[in-house]
Amino acid sequence: MGAKAKISWPLMWLLFLCFFLLNLSDGESSRYEQEELSWLADNDDEINMIQGRHASLRRCDLTSGKWVYDQTYPLYDPSTCPYLSTAVKCQKNGRPDSDYEKWRWKPDGCTIPRFDALEFLGRMRRKRIMLVGDSIMRNQWESLVCLVQSVIPTARKMVTYHGPAMAFQALDYETSIEFCWAPFLVELKKETAGKRILHLDLIEENAKYWRGVDVLVFDSAHWWTHSDQYSSWDFLADGNNAYTNMNPMVAYEKGLTTWAKWIDLNLDPRRSRVFFRSMSPRHNRDNGWKCYNQKEPLQYFSHPHVPPQLPVLRGVLRRMRFPVYLQDITTLSALRRDGHPSVYGRSIGQEEKQHVKGYTSDCSHWCLPGVPDTWNEMLNVLL
Repeated sequence: MGAKAKISWPLMWLLFLCFFLLNLSDGESSRYEQEELSWLADNDDEINMIQGRHASLRRCDLTSGKWVYDQTYPLYDPSTCPYLSTAVKCQKNGRPDSDYEKWRWKPDGCTIPRFDALEFLGRMRRKRIMLVGDSIMRNQWESLVCLVQSVIPTARKMVTYHGPAMAFQALDYETSIEFCWAPFLVELKKETAGKRILHLDLIEENAKYWRGVDVLVFDSAHWWTHSDQYSSWDFLADGNNAYTNMNPMVAYEKGLTTWAKWIDLNLDPRRSRVFFRSMSPRHNRDNGWKCYNQKEPLQYFSHPHVPPQLPVLRGVLRRMRFPVYLQDITTLSALRRDGHPSVYGRSIGQEEKQHVKGYTSDCSHWCLPGVPDTWNEMLNVLL
């Protein structure tokens, strides 16, 4: 009996310890799920993981669908949003039609929830959101700010500027929606004799603004294909090597690889979510269309155009350790040849309207309200 008693006490303590640790582990797992799971992404099956909380969106391809006319759109009144730049205020600039504001993207098999500013701000409380890229990303930033700003009292919102970055701040929510100008992501510098050098292997001067951000949305595409007199650089530099000419997609891959290495080394997927928005299409001479006087979306493509940047981007993302989600907006936006400012990127008077076809037509940026609002509704779902 004595020997039996000696064995039972250690066994009892061992069982008690196992029971205690098991319960402790369950508690930690529950807390982790509540606070961190929504900020992690799975590299192999991002969309099912991210959309797991939305039963209607599970297994839904957000990129495949059609534009449907919706009288309840647009999502905001541009006259009440003071953050729009002149170039995107197409109605105020004299555009005679407004139906381009009323098209909603309907994916096959599901519906994207209507953007709810209060719900979005509630989820983004005490978080920084930063959109990084070129002027079309600035286009998207203005859209996102307009989507949320109407529910915030005037005295409780502000825009601040710091270097190449600007930030809309919702003070009561401690939420910051920021834009950082970095069209190449890597560094473009003016150096000896005013020559512009694009450093394919340097990024820290831009990336220092991205540290500590909770949600990062990147784009980089258009500036890599500027050529001849429109080129943005005089030389390309990669380490100690300098080039006056390089295949644009080779340069693009090198620049993206530098960005990818920075993300892998400097960001923690438990703290930050990273998206890369695909190329916004242009409806100009590059693909045979003009956007002037276009009044409704295309219904389909007989031969969908895949920009050369997209396969390069996909290849770089596949090689990354950090789970970056590719937000592909290229095809759905390509259907919207009606959504650009065209000649209404500036104010046009009655007399000028008689000769409007002679003016420069912007078929790259987007009128607001308009197509970038849909990008942000998709981003809201993915968050």
